[in-house]
Amino acid sequence: MNNLSAVIRAVCVSEKKGLQKHPVERVLLRPAHGIEGDAHAGNWHRQISLLAKESVDRLQEKIDVPLLPGAFAENILCEGLTLHTLPVGTKLRVGTALCEVTQIGKECHADCAIRRQAGDCVMPREGIFAVVLEPGEAGAGDRVTVEELP
Repeated sequence: MNNLSAVIRAVCVSEKKGLQKHPVERVLLRPAHGIEGDAHAGNWHRQISLLAKESVDRLQEKIDVPLLPGAFAENILCEGLTLHTLPVGTKLRVGTALCEVTQIGKECHADCAIRRQAGDCVMPREGIFAVVLEPGEAGAGDRVTVEELP
């Protein structure tokens, strides 16, 4: 085991696609699905999304609009790990679930609400996506730990 880890600051879901995600107390992560009750869950390569609080804080310094947890449609907002530098294939322990990084960044759709409000969106550059390999749960205060690098 290594010391590459972060503290989860918020876990967020949205019940319908197109709605901003909002914090919840805890989430259940299921293999081949993602987060129970999240509109973006499903059997695909972007079952969960993670974003570093440090990425949000850098943008927050430039704008007056408050950037609340879930503002970038992230499921897991964590602090203490530079997520976007982890290679695809990295295995992460997210709370008690085991996940594998499948994608770094994404295309931001043209009608991105946060880009309209803030003039920028960090998710395309610094957000990461993962699939759930082993079930578990996560909540604020739990850890995200690098278990294995590819």
